[in-house]
Amino acid sequence: MTTILLKNAECVVTMDAERREIAGGGVYVDDGRIVAVGPSEELPDDADETLDLAGQVLVPGLINTHHHMFQSLTRVFGAAQDKELFGWLESLFPVWSRLTPEMVGVSTEVAMAELLLSGCTTASDHLYIYPNGCRLDDSIEAAHRVGMRFHASRGSMSMGQSSGGLPPDALVENETLILNDSQRLIETYHDPTPFAMLRITLAPCSPYTVSEDLMRETARLARSTGTRLHTHIAESQIDVDYSLERYNLTPSEYVEKLGWVGHDVWHAHCVHVDSPGIDLFARTGTGVAHCPCSNMRLASGVAPIWKMLQKGVPIGLGVDGSASSDAGNLMNEARQAMLLQRVGGDAGALSARQALEMATLGGARVLGRDDIGALAPGMAADLAAFDLGRIEYAGARHDPVAALVFCGSTPSQHVIVNGRFLIKDGAFTSIDPGVLVERHNALSRDLLFGS
Repeated sequence: MTTILLKNAECVVTMDAERREIAGGGVYVDDGRIVAVGPSEELPDDADETLDLAGQVLVPGLINTHHHMFQSLTRVFGAAQDKELFGWLESLFPVWSRLTPEMVGVSTEVAMAELLLSGCTTASDHLYIYPNGCRLDDSIEAAHRVGMRFHASRGSMSMGQSSGGLPPDALVENETLILNDSQRLIETYHDPTPFAMLRITLAPCSPYTVSEDLMRETARLARSTGTRLHTHIAESQIDVDYSLERYNLTPSEYVEKLGWVGHDVWHAHCVHVDSPGIDLFARTGTGVAHCPCSNMRLASGVAPIWKMLQKGVPIGLGVDGSASSDAGNLMNEARQAMLLQRVGGDAGALSARQALEMATLGGARVLGRDDIGALAPGMAADLAAFDLGRIEYAGARHDPVAALVFCGSTPSQHVIVNGRFLIKDGAFTSIDPGVLVERHNALSRDLLFGS
């Protein structure tokens, strides 16, 4: 068992039940678990490793509730730079049809490395396209190499253009195959125990890519195996129009009809969920993954997050795919979430601390976890430290918690996942970023332009 003492932090942001912020505080870790949090002088001092965090702020590891990691291979793709959701997808589907297993694995590593730099320690990834022998296993193996806590979503598309869906027919899968593979992944990988490093989620892509039958059968499988459900809804107005035209239902009515509401479900985006839909989510405990940067980039709109929070809807943050947000910085998503809720004229609509809470406790709630998202005895040792001595925080040291969100997002100084340093003194410990980026760029060129 390895013990770690982190001490003398300028501020420890606990996100515990009292939301304590401890000046000069620290955390004591034993065998991947937090055993003590408090003023540094009150913590044990007999650790295997001691790190002085003077001038730094220590926070719970951030939690990313929605991503498409393979899309890091197609950042700023020219034909899709200035298109809304459906046009963006139609431009990229032919490119993504050339994905290979190696591309999925390497892009997952790059996406996770980028998330770690922003202080993120847990990520949910939604892989919904499987050409050329790609499998979710490729992502899972990459996550193991990096060491990040991972919720791997078995996405799917089964309804192609010939059936009224958006994707090309060549990119959709047989529904029996999808369900059988989902069962295989759950049996092989899903760990429902506390402190699990890997869990499986079942995630048909969207109302315009899968059938109602697949949505229903997936929900039955998930609930029979204790796994969670995830999909996209109400991302853009054209998304809503599709639902009304095809199903004669709003997106929230559609998911309610199919049984896709409850504490075991979370939906990505929800930009255009109406008031009855918000009430439905609040009443049923259905979660939302808010992706502000992607929503702005695709001109999808501003999700009514402040209204959802006031109603009690569980909300976490997501960076979304790096072909729509073009970045994987979860702290920056917290900043944009805060700023976007103020655009309408209410400067108090969302505070910095509320935004940071969405990135930690909110994400944990959406993913169904009570063992991450806070620094408290008995919680997993997932932590991130940021250096307040950087120029971006000059003049903001009087409120280090607000500084993390209001000021320009900076790379983390230290990141610990499950009691293991994945970033230490600003450097990665589990990957070689130079070699990784070089290979990723080569694969990106192959994907975009052909080998």
